[in-house]
Amino acid sequence: MRTNNLLGNGAWVSDGGLETDLIFNQGLDLPEFASFPLLDDEDGLALLTRYYCEYAAIASAAGAGLLVETPTWRASRDWGAALGYDEAALARVNETAVEFARRTAAAADVELTRVSGVIGPRGDGYLAGQDAPDEAATFHAAQVASFARAGVDLVHAMTMTSAAEGIGIVRAARDSGLPVAISFTVETDGTLPDGTTLARTLDRLETEAPADWYGVNCAHPAHVLPALDGGAWQDRLTFFRPNASTMSHVELDEMEILDPGDLDLLTETAGTLRAKAPGLRVVGGCCGTDSRHVAALWGVAAPR
Repeated sequence: MRTNNLLGNGAWVSDGGLETDLIFNQGLDLPEFASFPLLDDEDGLALLTRYYCEYAAIASAAGAGLLVETPTWRASRDWGAALGYDEAALARVNETAVEFARRTAAAADVELTRVSGVIGPRGDGYLAGQDAPDEAATFHAAQVASFARAGVDLVHAMTMTSAAEGIGIVRAARDSGLPVAISFTVETDGTLPDGTTLARTLDRLETEAPADWYGVNCAHPAHVLPALDGGAWQDRLTFFRPNASTMSHVELDEMEILDPGDLDLLTETAGTLRAKAPGLRVVGGCCGTDSRHVAALWGVAAPR
């Protein structure tokens, strides 16, 4: 099954680098790089509300749709357990995240809104995943099922490091009857952490478990450009959430201060990328970005 009409042919604003924004710009401590525990705290909810409102303002200014993506990148079994969340608590918080996103979307001064249930990799987003597709499907099934119960519009798996995990998540989404987007991350040479090209990765998914949409995140546009070989697979790229910095994943992992990057370079290289892959129309940010970066990518004034 492939669902193509949910997002139509329009453009959609997504949010920026939530966790890095909260840690480095807002001064929060986020154990395990997890933002979902904020949903269980009144002050945390207020902070998340202010955060997402900035992107609603960008969508309004840009005349684009708003895709509210849940703060659940770490809300899966292994990461949840490290934070004291058992299976029942994780199910609750994932459903709460969708309800929060629905309220946020309803309050936005934007004509078109959708809610995306965000899934992160089972392991570290900078290291190649080791699970086989069936193992990945089993692992991610609980989070996907929570999203389905809460009535999410689609599932978006971000920072995927291998085709196998992406295939597993597509299978889990299909079992729950949900449309699904899979976004991969790449290294500075445009290949996935396991050395596979984006072209080969998407071709494998198209053969074994086609997603509804594909994307790239957690990489600077300058790192994605080497992956583009002019093949037809580029037309299937829809989601784009770049990093602000041109540093490698290894360098970023060792940073103790935020590198906000060069805004002009970000917009210039993103423009080149979007010209080569014109299907990229769900655009936000990832590590190191905030509403200033996303506003610049959309060519509108920053809301703060």
